[in-house]
Amino acid sequence: MGEDLKAQVIAIDGPVAVGKSSVGSLLAKKLGYVFFDTGMMYRAFTWKVLKSRVSPEDEQKLCELAITTKFDFVPSQDRYLLPFVDGEDVSSKLLRPEVDEQVSVTSKIAGVRQAMVTEQRRLAERGKIVMAGRDISTVVLPWADLKIFLTASMTERAKRRHKELLERGQNSNLGTVLADITKRDGMDIHRAISPLRPAEDAVIIDTENLSLEQVVDKIYALAVNR
Repeated sequence: MGEDLKAQVIAIDGPVAVGKSSVGSLLAKKLGYVFFDTGMMYRAFTWKVLKSRVSPEDEQKLCELAITTKFDFVPSQDRYLLPFVDGEDVSSKLLRPEVDEQVSVTSKIAGVRQAMVTEQRRLAERGKIVMAGRDISTVVLPWADLKIFLTASMTERAKRRHKELLERGQNSNLGTVLADITKRDGMDIHRAISPLRPAEDAVIIDTENLSLEQVVDKIYALAVNR
C-alpha cells in the first residue's frame, strides 16, 4: 500500500490494562510511525508535582505548574516517544508507586488536562503517529484518521496487569489488582471531565480472546485501507 493510503493519525482508547501501549507500540513499528502513550505524560507531570512538593489538592498551583512545565518528546530506539520534563529524562521514574498513587488525582483537574491536551495536539500535528489514552478519540484528537476503542473484561485486564507487575519484579496480588481496576474504571467512566467512552465513529475491538499480534493486524488492515 502507498503511504498516501494510510491513516496518518491513529487514536487508540480503552480502559486501564486493556493493552493500549502494547498494541499501539507494535502497530507503530509495523506502520513506521511513532507511538505516544498519553498516560506517560500525566505520570511525568505527577512526578514533577511530587518533586515540587505541590499538594495534589491545590488545583490552582497544579494548573500553574502544568502551564509552566516544558515537555519534550524524544523517540526511543523502538519508536516509543518518551516525555522529557524541563529537559530531564524521567522515563525511569514514571512507574514508581508514589506516582501510581497520585496520577489519578492530578489528571482529573480541568486545567491540567487542558495543558496536556494542548501539548498532545501539537505533537499529533507532525503526523504518522499512533496515540493512546482514554480520551484521544473523543477529546484530544476528534479529527484522527482512525479511531480504535479496545475492550476486555475486568477479570482479563486484572490478569494482564498482575502478570505485568510480576514481570517488573513488583509484589502483586490478583484480588488487589482487580479491585484497583474496578475503582479506576469507575473513576474514568464517571468523571465529569473527558469521561471514558468510545467515539461514535470508533472501531471497537474486543481483545479478550485475541493475541497481541491479532489485534495489531486488525488495526493495521484498517489503517492501510482508509
